[in-house]
Amino acid sequence: MRNSVADRRNKNPTGEITTNMIESKNQQFYLTTAHTSYWFRVTPYGHLEHIYYGPRVAVQSMEALAVKQVVPWGSTVNYNREDDNYSLDTMCLEWSGMGRGDYRRSPFEIKMPDGSFVHDFLYQRATTKYGNAPMESLPTAYGDHEDCMHLDILMEDQPNNLELHLIYTVYEKTDVITRRAVIINRNEKTAVLRRALSMMTDLPNRGYRMTTFDGSWIKETHRHDRPLQYGITLNSSTTGGSSNQHNPGFLLSEQTATEDFGWVYGFNLVYSGNHYGCVELNHSDIARVSLGINDHCFEWELKRDEQFETPEAVMTFSDAGFNGMSHHFHDFVNAHIVRGDWKGKARPVLINNWEADFWNFKQGKLLSSAKQAKKLGVELFVLDDGWFGARDNDYAGLGDYTVNRKKLPGGMSRLAEKIQAAGLKFGLWFEPEMVNEDSDLYRTHPEYAITLPGREPTYGRHQRVLDLCKPEVQDYIVENVSKILDEASISYVKWDMNRHISEAYSNVLQNQGEFFHRYTLGLYSILKRIFEPRSHILLESCSSGGNRFDLGMLCFSPQIWASDDTDPIERLSIQQGLSYLYPLSTMGAHVSAAPHMQTLRNTTLSTRFNVAAFGCLGYELDLKYLTRMECEEIEEQIAFYKEHRHIFQYGEFSRVDYPKVNKVQWQVRERDGSKAVTGFYQTLTQAAEGYDYLRVTGLDAQKKYCMQTKPQKLYLERFGGLAKHVMPVKLNPDGLIMRTANKLYTLQDCIEEYHGDGALFAGGVSLNNQFVGTGYNDQVRLLGDFGSNLYVTKEEAQ
Repeated sequence: MRNSVADRRNKNPTGEITTNMIESKNQQFYLTTAHTSYWFRVTPYGHLEHIYYGPRVAVQSMEALAVKQVVPWGSTVNYNREDDNYSLDTMCLEWSGMGRGDYRRSPFEIKMPDGSFVHDFLYQRATTKYGNAPMESLPTAYGDHEDCMHLDILMEDQPNNLELHLIYTVYEKTDVITRRAVIINRNEKTAVLRRALSMMTDLPNRGYRMTTFDGSWIKETHRHDRPLQYGITLNSSTTGGSSNQHNPGFLLSEQTATEDFGWVYGFNLVYSGNHYGCVELNHSDIARVSLGINDHCFEWELKRDEQFETPEAVMTFSDAGFNGMSHHFHDFVNAHIVRGDWKGKARPVLINNWEADFWNFKQGKLLSSAKQAKKLGVELFVLDDGWFGARDNDYAGLGDYTVNRKKLPGGMSRLAEKIQAAGLKFGLWFEPEMVNEDSDLYRTHPEYAITLPGREPTYGRHQRVLDLCKPEVQDYIVENVSKILDEASISYVKWDMNRHISEAYSNVLQNQGEFFHRYTLGLYSILKRIFEPRSHILLESCSSGGNRFDLGMLCFSPQIWASDDTDPIERLSIQQGLSYLYPLSTMGAHVSAAPHMQTLRNTTLSTRFNVAAFGCLGYELDLKYLTRMECEEIEEQIAFYKEHRHIFQYGEFSRVDYPKVNKVQWQVRERDGSKAVTGFYQTLTQAAEGYDYLRVTGLDAQKKYCMQTKPQKLYLERFGGLAKHVMPVKLNPDGLIMRTANKLYTLQDCIEEYHGDGALFAGGVSLNNQFVGTGYNDQVRLLGDFGSNLYVTKEEAQ
């Protein structure tokens, strides 16, 4: 049982900080979470020396863990003429300056008031408080006195009279430490920031590899591993958003780390603009980890007494492999990033009309779809693009908010009333940051679009970006979106952004180096003004899918559309990549029609659900073309999801290492170990597939459990031409009779049931063998290409 804050606090008459979360002794700082320790100290010259970040150890002398330099390295510069062994370039540091002998990349590049780029911030004092330290301009993680404590270290570059606050916040229960910096100019002359990262820390290299999550549209967050080599390994975005090319989160791990064993560090950023993360390995085998705003086209002037706040960086560590690290991040996001009415709340099962209709719909079609969706168990109907202005294609209409009365003759409020009368909640799509030149907004206010004088604009998806640096543009978006939300009873919003930023220029800025950051600040201001007063609305962020999937957006949007790719085989890579950094409760995942629009791959309805269930479930297909069997199967799927919704959205998710490259295994379990749901997926089958084993981890080794396959339908078409060989009459497998039978009749796929204790299931259950071309019966697992099963393991009554 946890002690209270009062019990944890140790009042010390000497003024030393002594708590379980943060302690300081003789300018040595010990940051402690439930399972990790983070140590650093002040050197005799006033720099911050990093000592240790790893498994939790008792507070004691740091000396045994400190990097030792007892003779000088060659080709180094001494910081002090009297000390040959004190070279900043060979030390493990918490923060590095510039121009004083450390030739690694500094987190700050500043044109100082004295005209040089040399800066050397030295320790002055430290203060601590319970709770987090709110920011004035940017979203942050949050927590109360029971959850967290922050440390504020004041550093100064005295010759130039600049102050630097390094702020550490310890989230004890979730094993996360956040870091950020605030720089204040106390000089009469201007200081110019040309780089302003949120954190850096130096770690002795243990043979690390860096893991990033990269891709593009419809193939976001694919995992890539690279061993550290001398030099800089970079993970960054310059698109104006956190981007689908490189997610801001990245990992550092031992080469031998697996999903469940080994040292793994995780880093992420509470920010939705251009980001920069890197690991630099130097000649003395020290790995410098840095993260923050990208210095691409960045420049920020600080006049006297002005300050700049960097975004909040997030760090975690686990010695229990990638899953251990992910569990920390998942718990942290659910407890300290997502906020408001939808924190910890079950997400509704939705249907989105986009893939069914594109822009071509009428009110009658929408209402018919809504009524059918209700019968299947859907809870929320979402109207996507095409409801406003002249929006019949992607060439026109963006920027306008007048409801298209040809499509919706009663207006938005009347449609919402009818949807709700059918028993569903109503949601609506917006793309407020964009404008088409063929729109009333652009014809009236062309200056609202980002425009670089003297150059022709560039286009993405036939649209331009609105200048969110301008207060009048922010006001226009807030006013018009709010008006629609208040006129109709809307309980969900999908907020889209379908292109990258180019021609980064605003005529309201004297310094264009501020543009990208000002744009992001403008976006956050808009979201805050619209949705804080309407906290009942579930906001799902989207940017051509996962183009802006980051912790900054999650501060406003409890879930994010993971990708425009709804092919479940592609989603295995996309959602698995996201799962290293973000919990399932944040991932929008839909079942769509097959062959899939993004890949033309044909997958079974069961596999589409079995992947989408690991997230916030939705459907995105034309219901009127479903067969009776497909309707039955979807109804069964939704009922199953609702029964297990809590574990799918808030259970402990793990990736299970599997030795075969054509297999993927996921698992979610209740925190008390009473239940687990496991997904087993096969990408491409192999001839004569060998035996498969299913491990269920995290159960109580002493308790008894029952594992059973989730029932799912097996369509006759899966057998192809083999069907004619087992029938008493010869039928064309693609003929009318067989096609009709496929719509009206299905077999039940193989169901297995096993009993045992938690230790048995952790060892791995041997499953029935797959179809191997020699015959079929109801005990054969018929996976083939793109097949899958779900397995539910429940604690048995004693």
